[in-house]
Amino acid sequence: MALGNISFTLLSFFYCILICVVYFCKPRIKNEETKLYSYLIITCMTGVTLSLGTYFFMANLDKYPILNYIFSKAYLLFIIVYLAIMTLYVFKISIFEKDEKLIKHKTLIINSTIILFTLAASLILILPISYVSQNKIVYSYGQSVSLTFTITRVVAIMWIIILIFKRKNVPWKKVIPMIAYIIVGSIVSIIQKNNPELLLSTAMIVFVTFLMYFTIENPDVKMIESLNEAKDQAERANNAKTDFLSSMSHEIRTPLNAIVGFSNGLIEEEGLKERAREDVSSIITASASLLELVNGILDISKIEAGKLEIIDTNYNFHKVFDELVLLTKARLGEKALDFRYSYDESIPEYLYGDASRVKQVILNLLTNSVKYTNTGFIEFKVRSVIKNDIVRLIISVEDSGIGIKKENIDKLFSKFERLGVEKDTTVEGTGLGLAITKRLVEMMGGKIVVQSVYGKGSIFTISLDQKIVTGSELEKLKKQEAVKIEDVKVLDASNKKVLVVDDNNLNLKVAKRLLEQYKCETICVSSGFECIDKIACGEKYDLILLDDMMPKLSGSETLVKLKEMPSFNMPVVALTANAISGMKEEYLKKGFNDYLSKPIEKAELNRVMNKFLS
Repeated sequence: MALGNISFTLLSFFYCILICVVYFCKPRIKNEETKLYSYLIITCMTGVTLSLGTYFFMANLDKYPILNYIFSKAYLLFIIVYLAIMTLYVFKISIFEKDEKLIKHKTLIINSTIILFTLAASLILILPISYVSQNKIVYSYGQSVSLTFTITRVVAIMWIIILIFKRKNVPWKKVIPMIAYIIVGSIVSIIQKNNPELLLSTAMIVFVTFLMYFTIENPDVKMIESLNEAKDQAERANNAKTDFLSSMSHEIRTPLNAIVGFSNGLIEEEGLKERAREDVSSIITASASLLELVNGILDISKIEAGKLEIIDTNYNFHKVFDELVLLTKARLGEKALDFRYSYDESIPEYLYGDASRVKQVILNLLTNSVKYTNTGFIEFKVRSVIKNDIVRLIISVEDSGIGIKKENIDKLFSKFERLGVEKDTTVEGTGLGLAITKRLVEMMGGKIVVQSVYGKGSIFTISLDQKIVTGSELEKLKKQEAVKIEDVKVLDASNKKVLVVDDNNLNLKVAKRLLEQYKCETICVSSGFECIDKIACGEKYDLILLDDMMPKLSGSETLVKLKEMPSFNMPVVALTANAISGMKEEYLKKGFNDYLSKPIEKAELNRVMNKFLS
């Protein structure tokens, strides 16, 4: 370093103060990049101060030899520290952004860099430094000075190599400060070699630091805060919607449970007049429609919240197809439609996928065809393409219904869009079925397309890949299919005790009515506290049906307290109106042995009774 014209150093000092004020007074995002830049500014300010101190003590070399030595060495250390931080910044923008292999070794690379620069700094402190005074200009030279500027050149070459090889990872504007450092640094070296009285090194470093201010990622904090606030509000609104829908499900399903339960009981009554039997059947049909509407709203909400999952299991495709045919025939009612159906015999019987969702999307298409077709036909076909262990199901539902206008086809899969109602305003529905169908098909990795001629009919086609079940898994499934739980006769559980826990007296009455056919002893209580008291008193039950959404102490909280009892070892089934898709898995995770949703389906109840009481 040299003692000469100090004007560049003074200008750098004031410029450095300006950068500090502008940068640190303005709110900023705290990330790795801005943190490194903060270190650079502080280092830069320290370096300029040292440069001024070195100038003063060099001017008084004879008076302050020790202080001159300390400041000279400190200035050289400043250059090493600045290079170290800049090198970490180069690593940050080049290899720590997209290079996954090097990201795994990030800590090792950073620690190694710090160690190498620490060793360099130690050598600079140890190696000697000398001074020469000539024509009122004082120079510092020696091994420590030579080593410092050698390291500067080596590091600059390393930056060039990294930035060339990682150029695809680095936005061009972030490279500008490093290029400026290399180019301006080279020019400064040449100038100072011929004009040692010009102190340009510190000014060059300040210039590069100032340039970086415009290249670092520092988005407007107020904007980020506004976005975060909006995001929090959206999440709160979404959570409120989910809570509302869960509550709505519970509130609607609770009376539905009573309606369906008592209606099914009336249907089985002997001596019921034919007209009354028809009326009860209509009540059950209307209840099923209401339940379908509730399920549709809950499904679309789960999809939008990203909480609906595709759960793949082994299933019997032939059985699913037969169930779809039976359900569609039941929905035809009094419509004189030619319902045709077929599937390729080459389709394997057992497949791996989400059977309930496959069934749901096909049933949605079939239900729509029944709704919008008054005369003619509905044709349901499943064709296939088999490759290795994958079968591509090509499912088509064609009808001779009202069709869809060309300009409306794009709106077909939008929520709450009901097309064609101008032709038949009596058609019921929310317009959610096809929106849910499309989202579910896409979640399963499939595609859905529609062809339609207004006034003549439509063809909906779904392409869906399913895995073929083979080997030992296939044999296991065949053995399980040999015994169908639903076909088992109603279990005689006359020597069994079942405890039903529900805060709604109507639900307790329905449960007791449904359990009568099993001839078991049914005990009903209206709170989790009563349930705990009975178990604590030593009462034993073969099965506990426990409602979850109860005031003061929920079913889940009741189960936790029951499991805390050392002697408790009874099967507990969640009996709940909280039937949002995916809730069964949630209840099983909480420790329930099984799950029954309201309204209680007889087949499901029969399955549970046989599972725990046979």
